[in-house]
Amino acid sequence: MSSKRTSRRNFLFGRSFLGRIRSVAEKAVTGTGIIDAEFPPLADVSSSDWPILTISRAAMASDFEISLNRGQYPQGIAAAVDALDEVERLEEVLSVFRTDSSVSFINSRANHEPAELTAELFALIGLCVKIAQETECAADITSSPLWRLWGFAKRAGTIPDRSEIKKTLATVGVQHLELGEPSRTIAFKKPGMEISFGCIGKGAALDAVSQKLETFGVNDYLIHGGRSSILARGGHIGDVWGGEGDVSPEEEPSTAEEVPSTVVSKNRATGWTVGVANPIYPGKRLAAIRLCDEALGTSGSQQQFFYAQGKRYAHIIDPRTGFPAEGVLMATVVAPTAALADILSTAFFVLGPEKTQAYCDSHPGVAALLVVPTGHANDFEIRHFGFEKNQITSESL
Repeated sequence: MSSKRTSRRNFLFGRSFLGRIRSVAEKAVTGTGIIDAEFPPLADVSSSDWPILTISRAAMASDFEISLNRGQYPQGIAAAVDALDEVERLEEVLSVFRTDSSVSFINSRANHEPAELTAELFALIGLCVKIAQETECAADITSSPLWRLWGFAKRAGTIPDRSEIKKTLATVGVQHLELGEPSRTIAFKKPGMEISFGCIGKGAALDAVSQKLETFGVNDYLIHGGRSSILARGGHIGDVWGGEGDVSPEEEPSTAEEVPSTVVSKNRATGWTVGVANPIYPGKRLAAIRLCDEALGTSGSQQQFFYAQGKRYAHIIDPRTGFPAEGVLMATVVAPTAALADILSTAFFVLGPEKTQAYCDSHPGVAALLVVPTGHANDFEIRHFGFEKNQITSESL
């Protein structure tokens, strides 16, 4: 691997890991502020040129990447490869597109009799039910029949008949789930119900990857799944916010082999800077958010939508009405865990600014940035709630 700090990417294909690893890349972050034009958030460590080692894996129809400080952890690559196995494991559990997944088993059985769950899956469903109850069911794991009814499953959007929407709504709602304790079972109270983890699956996978990394003693990293879900722990060496904790040249390692402990301790809690792209003007940054042992999730309407009768319909369905949610272009959430950030981003997209603010005000540790259309072409306003002082910065704010 090249030791040049100015090289952008040098790919190594991990034959020693039997194909489990897709790629290892060394990046020298130069502060160019490159933002993913296709989906809003992208890890954008913009205040330092300290190189990053990135290990990636394709799973859940996305690219999952782990970024580490180059040279900080001798066990880093092996730990990352092992940790990314958690994504594939959870895909086997959570994917409704796999007939042999745990969720497919639940959906085929729970309409007839209680289905037994693992402790992990029972806890995840419990979290989904809790968030649904706290957000007026704006994010509901039973709502996928509505998404399918509108044609988004086949990427062929169509406006369904109102009678079909009403009929489908009768099978939607976490209040129709029956969770059994201590037996850890689930049963559906309404015929035709099903559950899906599209609003939380990537976040749950990132949390599992994080737990695995820490069993290897790796505590400074940034992980993303498809760039819409991000989890950060520890900090990027030399990445500073507000001018504190910078690394002087004499403190930097002379080789890629080792990072001095003085540098690590000085920068351990500085966090990672994440750029959020503009949903209206691709390639431009909307804001930069500082993540310090936090996660970020984004829901947006810029990827899946269709026009009919002169109106735009997005793929995020309001489970309460059966119609696509309106009034928000993008919702970005910062929360303690990636699963929580993911599901809340969907809920806030549906709820809108006022109810999002009320939630953030009553839940310390949760923050949100909403992009709201003004009604004029390509014009919007940014609303943000719950962020710590100087945690978010943008010329637009």
